Amino acid sequence: MQTFYADLATALEERLAVIADQTLRTQQPELQIQKLQAVSSRIDTLKAQLPADADPLLRHYLDRMSLSKALEFIRERHLASRR
Repeated sequence: MQTFYADLATALEERLAVIADQTLRTQQPELQIQKLQAVSSRIDTLKAQLPADADPLLRHYLDRMSLSKALEFIRERHLASRR
């Protein structure tokens, strides 16, 4: 199960990185949109695969696109033991 949450965390990190990339936004906005669409699709796929017993707060963060909060939640609750 940790692999699932690690994959979700990676996708969230990638989306946040694409959003924060101002160089990409100003120099290649079409590429930024393509990257956002691809990683957003991956997040949606992973979100649909959330375990039935997934924490409702994590679902809330993902449904509301509170990506930083979702990432922090995953790191604290599911990945902290991997450090």
